[in-house]
Amino acid sequence: MSHETCPSVKNVLLLDSDGKRVAVKYFSEDWATNSAKENFEKVVFNKTQKTNARTEAEIAMFENNIVVYKFVQDLHFFVTGGDYENELILATVLQAFFDSVGLLLRGNVDKKEALENLDLILLCIDEIVDGGYAICYSYEIYLL
Repeated sequence: MSHETCPSVKNVLLLDSDGKRVAVKYFSEDWATNSAKENFEKVVFNKTQKTNARTEAEIAMFENNIVVYKFVQDLHFFVTGGDYENELILATVLQAFFDSVGLLLRGNVDKKEALENLDLILLCIDEIVDGGYAICYSYEIYLL
């Protein structure tokens, strides 16, 4: 399968309830500097924090990007793709990440547990997205 047919992901973000980084991984050069990345995270967090994304994933457009996101406890999960990407694929990637973290943390999905298991969460991101290409759509594929 060629890369043109693979859904691409620009970043995967896991932020706390204050918008601070817990685990982030960028796959795009759209944000060349660390300050540009932090600014994007701040904008996304500020525009989504008042939404009710606790039961289902929400979809929004920011700076010509599609951002799908979901919140649980004090953690905010985000997956970003280009405005040409299929938002259902991005939502599936988000759900795989969300479910995987839930399994890895044995249902205790909060900032403290996430920080204690940061290495596993970063590995999880690498298993779901490889070089910016979504390769895993279900947590069951690589955790079982």
